[in-house]
Amino acid sequence: MGVSAFQIQEDIIISKIKEVTNGEWMILVTDTESKRLLDNTVKEDDILNINIANIERLEEKRDANPGMSAIYLLSPQQHIVETLVADLEKQRYQRAHLLWINTLSRRLRDRIASSRASRSIAGEHELNIDFFPRESHLITFRDPYSFPTLYNPKCNDLVKEHMETLARKITDVCVSLGEYPKIRYYRPNAALHDAQVLCYHFANLLQQELDNYARRHQEYPPPSSRPQSVLFITDRSMDLMAPLLHEFTYQAMAHDLLPIKEGEKVTYRIKINDGEEEQDMELQEKDETWVENRHRHMKDTIDTLMSKFQKFVAENPGATDDGNPANLNMIKDMLANMPKYQQLKDAYTLHLAMAEDCMNAFQARKLPEIQSVEQSLATGLDEDLRKAKNLLPTIVRLLDDESVLPIDRERLIIAWLIYRYGVVEEDIKRLLAHAQLYGGEPKSEKLDIIHNLQLLGARILAPLKDERKAPEPLFPVDTKQELNEEYGLVRYHPNVKHMLEYFCEGRLQHDVFPYTKQEDQEAMEVGQVQSSLRAAKPSWASRTGAGATRRQDNRQRLIVFMAGGATFSESRACYEVAEKHNREVFLITSHMVSPKLFLRQVQDLDLDRNRLDLPMLRKPGLPKWVTEPERPTPPPVMYSQGAPAPPPKGGPGGGLPPGPRGGLPGRPGPMMAPTQQMSAMSIASAPPRPSPVPPPANGGASSASYHSPTASSDSNKLEKEKKKKRNIFGIKK
Repeated sequence: MGVSAFQIQEDIIISKIKEVTNGEWMILVTDTESKRLLDNTVKEDDILNINIANIERLEEKRDANPGMSAIYLLSPQQHIVETLVADLEKQRYQRAHLLWINTLSRRLRDRIASSRASRSIAGEHELNIDFFPRESHLITFRDPYSFPTLYNPKCNDLVKEHMETLARKITDVCVSLGEYPKIRYYRPNAALHDAQVLCYHFANLLQQELDNYARRHQEYPPPSSRPQSVLFITDRSMDLMAPLLHEFTYQAMAHDLLPIKEGEKVTYRIKINDGEEEQDMELQEKDETWVENRHRHMKDTIDTLMSKFQKFVAENPGATDDGNPANLNMIKDMLANMPKYQQLKDAYTLHLAMAEDCMNAFQARKLPEIQSVEQSLATGLDEDLRKAKNLLPTIVRLLDDESVLPIDRERLIIAWLIYRYGVVEEDIKRLLAHAQLYGGEPKSEKLDIIHNLQLLGARILAPLKDERKAPEPLFPVDTKQELNEEYGLVRYHPNVKHMLEYFCEGRLQHDVFPYTKQEDQEAMEVGQVQSSLRAAKPSWASRTGAGATRRQDNRQRLIVFMAGGATFSESRACYEVAEKHNREVFLITSHMVSPKLFLRQVQDLDLDRNRLDLPMLRKPGLPKWVTEPERPTPPPVMYSQGAPAPPPKGGPGGGLPPGPRGGLPGRPGPMMAPTQQMSAMSIASAPPRPSPVPPPANGGASSASYHSPTASSDSNKLEKEKKKKRNIFGIKK
């Protein structure tokens, strides 16, 4: 598996704080955005155990502590810099050490330097950690608003600034990984939409950002025995089927069918104590059962849960008197009587509940039949890998079935329209009306979604006698492959997977995925092993320094950026390619996309941008305390050498309550002015850049916090129709 993005980011934060404190007790001051980042990666106790006496919030009013120095871990935004200047001018702390999560622009740097506050700054450093690891090799920016910013025509004047922000964040990922990659980007053939140039412009902007960083930092990249990494710039238009199709691997299926909450944590609410209570359970990297099974087919996931529990019962005969379980319900009953094995009970309770809920939806909603048609629409091939024919009658039959939910009908119709490469609008309305999704009204949410797909490159409308043929697929399906009947004859795989596999096999098209630099295209040969291809970088950036990163292996790293949001099937595909081709693959995206969220965001692509509530257009103000009079500062209390200092007071800034804290050693003697500054990094002149997108007032948005102005709830479930037929899980429906 290699390194973990969580561990890389945590190591950077912990090591820099240790370097700054150098045994001296200090206060850590964060802002809203940097605190979210910190909470995602590092345990609070791990911070407090490295000479941090308290963690406070910059935006909140705090008591002065002139006897201690402070470390400010901040995001480089205009209102944060202004708040910082006000905070430093109040002389709350002895000295200030500034740690920026991203690059501080020249304009904001000058603002700090021109203030009286600059005299109290002991040093500063840019950590390049402005991203959110979600899995070991999946990184997001928790920004669902990136999608409308990039694709809504009314946001065109915001695109450049937003892409600059994205480029800085991706540069942070590359720097944290110690990679200076070659860049390839998606250039579609015969594209119809204005955003067809998105990947081209963004790839060149990112190349410039990386080159500028290398000019300013002689130690970047650190020496390595790996082949030079490759970064692929793609966007949502490269694969419109991935967010629409049903798939039955555990993670993708759960995020599609279940009401999983996306926020600062990813949680699912389950019933406990025989249904008398409900509890939110977190899906996280520390959950071994989740990590082990999330990319498995649901059939294999259930088999694994059953076999592992049976093994546990065999190895712990005193745990239960009920013998070996034969099905999921028996396991649930046995878990209820095992209070001594709480950790096992929690994990199995969560995943058994999720598996059961997925299977209930699978049986009730005719998903096997729907998936079979979807696979033909996505590939153009039937289950015998021959050209698919007469799909519309099968689709109409499913639209008539009361067991098929409205959202599944909608997804099926959209997939058919993309497959057909354009139909007459009256036919679209008739099909929607037949599916009971359209009543002839002049303004229809479903029609909006279908029309807006054209902004992503789909050809939806066509004249009556249209003779234009659909272009060849980007990655043709191998008709000689053997399909696995056990998994429902799946023949569609996300284009991201094909792209990575073609690259690893040395046959990725240069015309569709060109390099940003011609010399890279000429030099790169897939499979070529060198001690280091970093010698190919410009001469001014070919030096190495003391910032070398430890390497666990010499596998080439492939980095994929999916603009506009990525699906869980695409995330799974990256892990599969990494294992199959002995590469280390990282997927970066603005946010993770479920089918429901994708349709809602597409629906909003024609809205006026003032209705989108974009963070870029919000103007965060300064905290109230900036203009309030300061309370008198109490004189610092000094202690004799070796005597422990009392614990800090709790306050609005958060932190430790009165009394001892576990794992926190005694404090040193009197607080002395620091005699050593942290290694200050010289930041060369750079053109002014806009500040990163400010966080929303509630602390930031996740996939679930994107509020669609026009979203409406799905219809209630219709009556279920039972058939005496076994599905791919071997269960009677």
